[in-house]
Amino acid sequence: MEKAIIVKDVSKKYRLYSNPKERLLDLITPKDFGEDFYALSNVSFEAEKGDIIGFVGVNGSGKSTLSNIIAGIIPPSSGEVYRDGQTSLIAISSGLKEELSGRDNIELKLLMLGFNKYDIKKLEPEIIDFSELGKFIDQPVKSYSSGMKSRLGFAISINIDPNILLIDEALSVGDKAFAEKSFGVMKKFKEMGKTMIFVSHSIKQMEKFCEKILWLEYGRVKDFGSVEEILPKYTDFIRKWKKMSKEEKESYKNDVIDVYNA
Repeated sequence: MEKAIIVKDVSKKYRLYSNPKERLLDLITPKDFGEDFYALSNVSFEAEKGDIIGFVGVNGSGKSTLSNIIAGIIPPSSGEVYRDGQTSLIAISSGLKEELSGRDNIELKLLMLGFNKYDIKKLEPEIIDFSELGKFIDQPVKSYSSGMKSRLGFAISINIDPNILLIDEALSVGDKAFAEKSFGVMKKFKEMGKTMIFVSHSIKQMEKFCEKILWLEYGRVKDFGSVEEILPKYTDFIRKWKKMSKEEKESYKNDVIDVYNA
């Protein structure tokens, strides 16, 4: 089968500082200040065209960072990413300008994607209708709830007909009816052979929609395979994770990082 996404040895490094002074000194002096933090470390996986892959992992495992890198929003510090076709990321507030109205955001996003004025005029009513924002479409996005922002982002993304769709917790907010409508569109995309990445903390949504699971653990790939193979192991881990104290979780995290770095 043809590859839609190839992620090869991708790492994302950030420099963490304890205060603004350290950041400034790190820029103007030869001495190193701050410390390196790897949000992702040597991550590799491949997606075939038509794959529906779920990203799972506890908070801080790098799911959103990897989604943003695949979408081309942030660059990797090292490694390579191949994408076949137009990619669209749906995340709460992703790419939305807070000071602009919903309508202005639609026009700006479509212009940035290369649509002409004729196409924008044609697509705009469909996007507004799908978003169910009504009169709020002409209000500043900064006044929107997280659910309203998610609806607008989803409506724009599915109407530009991308080859690769990344959904990062966008269906975890807002009303159930809109989520069901969105899943209906995603099923149509699935039937059309489009590739989708789905990030969610909902095990039920993963079981319902995904075919493969990429399990990230503190920036590394813990496991990758079919839903039937990976999700039971991850579900069992989460059950144990929820019973851990804050101190036990921190100890587990440090132990995992030490093992990966060994």
